[in-house]
Amino acid sequence: MFKKILIANRGEIACRVIATARKMGIQTVAVYSEADKEARHVQLADEAVLLGPAPSRESYLVAEKIIAACKQTGAQAVHPGYGFLSENEDFARRVEEEGLVFIGPKHYSIAAMGDKIASKKLANEAKVNTIPGWNDAIETPERAVEIAKGIGYPVMIKASAGGGGKGLRVAFNDKEAFEGFASCRNEARNSFGDDRVFIEKYVLEPRHIEIQVLGDAHGNVIYLNERECSIQRRHQKVIEEAPSPFISDDTRRAMGEQAVALAKAVKYQSAGTVEFVVGKDQDFYFLEMNTRLQVEHPVTECITGLDLVELMIRVAAGEKLPIQQEEVRREGWAIECRINAEDPFRNFLPSTGRLIRFQPPSVSMYQANTDALYGVRVDTGVQEGGEIPMFYDSMIAKLVVQGRDRLEAITKMREALNGFVIRGISSNIPFQAALLAHPDFVQGHFNTGFIAEHYGKGFRSEEVEHSDPGFLVALAAYVRRKSRERAARLGGQLPGYDVKVGQHYTVVVLGQQGKHRYVEVTVDDTGSIHGPAVIQVEGKTYAIDSGSRLNAICIQGSVNGQRFTAQVERGTSRNPLALVVQHNGSRIEALVVSPRMAQLHQLMPYKAEPDLSRFVLSPMPGLLVDVAVQPGQKVQAGERVAVIEAMKMENVLFAAADGVVCKVLAAKGESLAVDQPIVEFA
Repeated sequence: MFKKILIANRGEIACRVIATARKMGIQTVAVYSEADKEARHVQLADEAVLLGPAPSRESYLVAEKIIAACKQTGAQAVHPGYGFLSENEDFARRVEEEGLVFIGPKHYSIAAMGDKIASKKLANEAKVNTIPGWNDAIETPERAVEIAKGIGYPVMIKASAGGGGKGLRVAFNDKEAFEGFASCRNEARNSFGDDRVFIEKYVLEPRHIEIQVLGDAHGNVIYLNERECSIQRRHQKVIEEAPSPFISDDTRRAMGEQAVALAKAVKYQSAGTVEFVVGKDQDFYFLEMNTRLQVEHPVTECITGLDLVELMIRVAAGEKLPIQQEEVRREGWAIECRINAEDPFRNFLPSTGRLIRFQPPSVSMYQANTDALYGVRVDTGVQEGGEIPMFYDSMIAKLVVQGRDRLEAITKMREALNGFVIRGISSNIPFQAALLAHPDFVQGHFNTGFIAEHYGKGFRSEEVEHSDPGFLVALAAYVRRKSRERAARLGGQLPGYDVKVGQHYTVVVLGQQGKHRYVEVTVDDTGSIHGPAVIQVEGKTYAIDSGSRLNAICIQGSVNGQRFTAQVERGTSRNPLALVVQHNGSRIEALVVSPRMAQLHQLMPYKAEPDLSRFVLSPMPGLLVDVAVQPGQKVQAGERVAVIEAMKMENVLFAAADGVVCKVLAAKGESLAVDQPIVEFA
């Protein structure tokens, strides 16, 4: 067994590998860029080596620097995590040539599965179901149309070296096939330096289901059940679960056996994933094989009770797999939500900055500990006070739960999301909560088009219907009443000016453009700062009891005997006295005032928002990499104005209307804040 390993990655996956290595008594070496010098994985490791500047092409992607770090520290093996160099055939070969061990598959296995065209041919030879299509590179758009007609529309046009949604188009007719081919080819050439494109049948109502496989150097390969990964946004997974609520035992077995056959065909040694697209009739077809550990591996660890990182390390050290296929467990139900630094209310644009608050929910499952199950687990590479840099992936944590069945897992996940406090940056937690509450998701009726179908026009919290809107109003009244009780107990108050607690309140639910809702409530209380209160809201009674501190953002307690977790805090951009109440993806801003004050509030005129239509504003924090206009220039609607880069994404800003540039307010190379003006039009 190795005495010391180097983790050639960052963030939560580096922390994940460190946890298992520590359990096994193996020392760890972290590598980091200048942007990550204070990162959590650097603090957790036994040693750390600086690789270089923040951009990954100058640090985490430089194989020579990583190998040099191994030699400098005496590390015997390299765990690549996922992303960066994890599926780089040349890096795996270099590691082996330097006398080190690559904790992953052999370079020839990576090569065999890294090319989509070659991998489909191999899959065919291994008698794995493949989607009908043309598996050789196509040279012209005319030929692409001819092939698409032969396969039958709809078809999917894919770049051979594509990934992450790049180099992929769906065509429903000749025109779309012609144009899609050209777009895919250009995108693939620019993104991957490889413009080969192929075409295959597009499966209607597709599910994205993947099989986890594990192989050793002694020819043993097993599959560890499946993961359901159909909830995706722009081809990026959002929620994963294991097992799938869709496939039957027979389909599971058939997919697993085919995945094993493919792994054996490429002499696979390590953890890997064979991805399938599954049609509505459970007909399944091979998509690709990911020759690395997957982001969503924790859900498999939950239902099998296996530590996949430990098994990867043991296999790399030459050990045999400790279990056989018939010993693989499938117990309970696990769900993972990817918590990303992005703003769901701004079309999921990246959000960077300092984590002023980072308080995950209470955990009872831990990385590298497969004995503690049926609880909540948080995998993260950040901590409160840390910085979310613009140079890397937007995922900051993985929230994982396990229940006895799917409904229990969904309930646990909703409570965990309600209690996950992130401030300083925006996160997709409200969106995740809304997805979990959607009746189609709860019933298991979804496919890869679920988010596009239900949230095609974006996500807005006011569109998320709470199952009991009165509870949000009652909770606002409860928190306000408790704070009044505390204020009333302060000594030294002037006679006649002391705080009166009161029983009758009006909750003003603030709406857009001055359209507010006024709700009369009555609060019956015991007079205790911590304790129960009964709130009457529009004829409904809410008996709320909570022991949480009044200034805590996360409020836990019970309502009418049922446990709840919600978030309540004071102050909004519109009103510093308002309370923001969030629960199950729903959010309200509310003023809790006396009935007389509510009457006066209704008389207040509406102050319109300032007109910012003359400005092009930065929609997110990021680096201004290009300004395409200059003062005095005439610009037409839809014309390119500026380009902002953040978290490996390039965002082009366009003019919303015709106009003449008056001023350019930001310079190329400048770091921008959200809503910072870039260009002003006359």
